[in-house]
Parts: sequence; C-alpha cells; structure tokens
Amino acid sequence: MTEFSLWKRIKEEMTTLRVGALPGSVVIVLIIILRITGVMQSLEWLAFDTFLSLRPSEPIDERITIVGINQDDIRRVGTYPLPDREIALLIKKLQNLQPRAIGIDIFRDMPINPGYDELVSIIKESKNLILVEKVLPDKIGTLPRLPTQKVSFADQVTDNDGKLRRSLLLLSTPQEYKISLSLSLAKAYLAYEGVSLEMNLHARTPIKLGNTKLPRFFSNSGGYIRADVKGVQILLNFRNSQGRFRTLTLSDIKTGNFNPNWIRDRIVIVGMTAPSVKDFITTSAITSTTPAIGQVYEVEIQAHALSQIISAALDSRPLLNTWSNGWEYLWIVEWGFLGISFAMLIKSPCKNFLAVCIASISLLVISYWLLVWGWWVPVVPAILVFFFNSIGLTALYQYDRALQSKLHARQVIIERTFETIHNGPLQTLAETLRYIRDRSLPINELLPFVEEELEKLNYELRGIYDFLQREPLDQDNKLYLKRGLELNLQDPFHEVLYQVYRHTLERDFPGFKSLQLVLPTFNSIDEGQLSIQQKQGLCRFLEEALCNVGKHATGVTRLEVTCTKTQSWYILKVLDNGIGLNSYQERGGTQQFRNLAWQLKGKYRREAVSPQGTLCELSWPVGKFWF
Repeated sequence: MTEFSLWKRIKEEMTTLRVGALPGSVVIVLIIILRITGVMQSLEWLAFDTFLSLRPSEPIDERITIVGINQDDIRRVGTYPLPDREIALLIKKLQNLQPRAIGIDIFRDMPINPGYDELVSIIKESKNLILVEKVLPDKIGTLPRLPTQKVSFADQVTDNDGKLRRSLLLLSTPQEYKISLSLSLAKAYLAYEGVSLEMNLHARTPIKLGNTKLPRFFSNSGGYIRADVKGVQILLNFRNSQGRFRTLTLSDIKTGNFNPNWIRDRIVIVGMTAPSVKDFITTSAITSTTPAIGQVYEVEIQAHALSQIISAALDSRPLLNTWSNGWEYLWIVEWGFLGISFAMLIKSPCKNFLAVCIASISLLVISYWLLVWGWWVPVVPAILVFFFNSIGLTALYQYDRALQSKLHARQVIIERTFETIHNGPLQTLAETLRYIRDRSLPINELLPFVEEELEKLNYELRGIYDFLQREPLDQDNKLYLKRGLELNLQDPFHEVLYQVYRHTLERDFPGFKSLQLVLPTFNSIDEGQLSIQQKQGLCRFLEEALCNVGKHATGVTRLEVTCTKTQSWYILKVLDNGIGLNSYQERGGTQQFRNLAWQLKGKYRREAVSPQGTLCELSWPVGKFWF
C-alpha cells in the first residue's frame, strides 16, 4: 500500500466514522436518558438478582443459628400467638447454652398470658437479648415495662416490584436514631472479637466496624433511580448456598435434639417459619423453596443481613459497592463507542455479529465477576448501547459503503469517459479544426477531408457508447483504446504499455507522418506495486503524451519512448525533437497526471529540452519506497 493509499484509507475510515458517530452518539444519549428516567430499572434489578443467584456456593455461616417456630410447633403448643411462658422457657433454655447474643424476631406489643411476668423477668435478666419493634410505616412497639436498649427495629425496605435487595440499618426518629436487629446483634457478637462499632451519621460511610466501612446506599446507587433512602441502608449481599444457616425448631430446643455447640458462642435468632403466619419476604437474589419459590422467611432475612456484616468485619467477605454516577455513565459511553468501532472496523456482517456476540458475553462475564468481587456495574444499559451501536451501525455502514461504491464507480466511469473522449474524438476534432484553420482551401477541396474526418468522429463517438455499455462489467481489468481496441491489464504491464505505444502511433496525426526514427524501450515492472486504476492512469499518460507529439510537435523526426528502471525509480518517458511545447497549454488531462504522480509518490514533468524538443516524463519509486 502506498503512502497515498494509506492516507486515503485513513480518510475513508474517518469519513465512515463520521457517518456512524452521530447516530451512534444519539443511541448513547437515548440509552442514558432511558436509564435516568428509570425505564431500565427493572431490567437492571433482574440482572442484579440473576448474577447474585449464580454466584459460587458458600459454606453455611456457623456463627448464626436460626430457631424457627414452625407449623408443627404451633400445633404442639395448641395456640397462636404463642403464650409468653413458651417464649420465656425458650429464652431460658437458650441462655443456659451461653450464646453470645439472642434476637427475638417476633413482634409482641401486649401480654399473652399465661407467663407475662415470667417473660418480662427473664428479658430484664438477659444482657445479651434483643427484641424487635416495628417503626415503618406505623409503629408497633414491644412489651410494656421493657428497657428501650433491649429493643431494635426489624423493618425492611422493599423495592417497587415488592422484592428485597436492601438492608435498613439505622433509622431516624424525632427522639433518636434507632438501630436494626441485625446491626445490634452484629455489635454484640463483634464485641467479643474486639471489634467496635463506630457511627458518624454525617459521613458518606456512616457505619464502621473496626477497619470495615459499610458502603451506604444512595438514591441512584447501581441500577436504582430515585430510590427511597430513608435512614442508613446498604445493599443486601445474600449468602448463596443451599443450607445458608443452621436451623432448629422450638421442639428441638425443648427436647434437646441438637448439638449444644450449635448454640454456644453463636448468635441465635428466633422467628416464625410457619407458612400460616405469613412472615416472609419476596426476593429473586437467592433460590428458596420455603415457604414458596422466591420467598424467604423474615427470620432468615435477618440472618442474611447479620451474616454479611460480621463476615465483612471478620472474613473480608465483599460488601456490595457501586460506582459514582460519573463512572457509571462513562462505562456506558465507552461501551457505546466500542460498538461504533466494531461496526466501523469489522467489514463483514457475519464476522461483526460473531465479534459482537463474543464481546457481549465478555461484558456479561466481566460484570458478573465484578459483582462477585463486590461491585455492581450497569450491565443492561452497557450491553444495549453496545448491541444497538454495533449491529445497527453495521447495517448503516454497509449501506453507506454500497452507496460510496456506487458513487465511486460512477466517478470512475465519468473519468474513463472523459479520458476516452479526450484521447479519441476530441483529438480527431482538434486535428480537423487545425487542418481547416491552417489551410485556405476552396470549399470543394475541403469537403472531402472534412467528410472523412467526420466519419472518423462518428465512428469514435459510437465507440464511446459501446464503451459505456460494457465498462461497468469489466472496468477493473480492461483498457479501452480508439477504434474499439481493448487491452487486458492483467497481462504483463510492460507488454500493455508497448501495445498502447504501438496502437497510438497508428493514429492519423501529422507528427507521426514525419517520424524517421522511433526508439521504444519497455523494461519489466514489478506489478505488485500497482493497482488496476494506477495501471490505467499510466497507460492514459503514455497515450496522451504520444498524441501530443502527433498533434503539436512540428517537424518531429525522432521519438524516444522508454519505460526503464533505475536503482530507486521507474521512469516512463516520451522525448521528441519537434517544436511544440508552447503551442498547447495544460488542460484536464495534465492535471490528472499530476494527481497520478502524487498517488504514486512520484514526479510528473513536461518541459522543453535543448536544443529542440519536448520531454514528458512520469516517475515513481520502486518497492523500497512503498509500504
């Protein structure tokens, strides 16, 4: 490829880029607008839930034990809600096994006798016991006469689709900030590990456990748009496994049918696991069949919220982070421009589709592993903008290339037609006019000559029609000469040049009639350097240079026509000894040859030589100047 061809290719690619840049940018802007308006929020939630459910399986968190009061337990007790004495006996048995903390995730705002006084007494005696209340939207308190420091809230914030993806840790009330059950239990458990809880409600990350900061959830975090951000929330990083926590029943505790080490130094959360109570929450982030597909008991949700906090503080398990808005939209824009680049650089639609599929899968894999490592990135808008730009713009580019190809073919036909007319009929017409002007002949003597020339002109013009009829089919490897002659440009090029030389000298020009000595030399040429269009241009150069000798070189007797190779250059030269340089001026053909020389990174010159004659020469570098 020549330097000219390289720059031409770059120019074409830049033109192609401009063709796709505007619609591609419009697609990027539209995707961003759709995301800002919340249209894609449900799709991003779906992708988020799917990735969470596909994460590698984790071992159960043995630091947490759930005591679930199930349907069989209610039947054995014989009533619901369970009497206070049943709850008191359960707490007493658990305390005897020395857990680090106990959370009672059962709402109880009034006595249910018998056993109320007994329950109040054991609650007051238990330093590691935490009960729950409800504060959203309407408050449901806990039992009367209980100290407030033993009470935390158990409220959850679900999304518009009714599913849970966030954990509410702190909540502001007119009197104070209230702490969630999961955070209270984590604080109690981690105190044994020497990890303290620090809160700075004015910081971007207001909760700190030792060196672990809990990343706060904001209204536009991840795929959320204008979410409810009451209190302090974090994204809920569910534990992904079949048996996520060890679970016992009320009957197991009563009968002692369990390993005591499952309670000792553990966190115990007591809650309802009876389907009739309907104490469950919907989520798609974890697989669950109890109480139903997509539903998880509230007590297990508390265990997940607790587990993610203590696992982050003690095991460096990732918490779920999100990028700032600026980085998220930069991510989307980058994938949009990558799609534009795919459409521009990969010419084949099939190859483009394959590349788009591979890149889309790569995007999904990258987004998945980023989530595994704790980063939620916007995958849905990124894959949509990439897909639409790459596939959609491929069709646009293909249309543009087809249109440009047609325009190029049309321009080539126009240029070929001009060259053919210029070197054929116009030469005949110019010679006829010159003959009439230079001779003062009677009309009866002039008419035969004019008639003969007009017959030639008529033949040549009809030949132009034939040329135009077949040129689109074979323009890539044919050269059309006067009188219907065709040369195959796939033949050795020095032979093609010789044929142009020979056929041109057969034309009826006055300069050719006075020739006494003709010296043709055509050396072989490395054709790998030349395109078909460049070969055509060199042939036209030789043809016109010879025609100019025939028409304008007065008194020419000697003609030298050579195509030679030096160490560094190819030189195509026509040298005559006639008088004629100043008798014709540069026209369109000459400008074409200057353009051809520029394409070849060569030189074109036409000048008088001493003592008499004209040199017309076109030279271009040999292989080492080409790349």
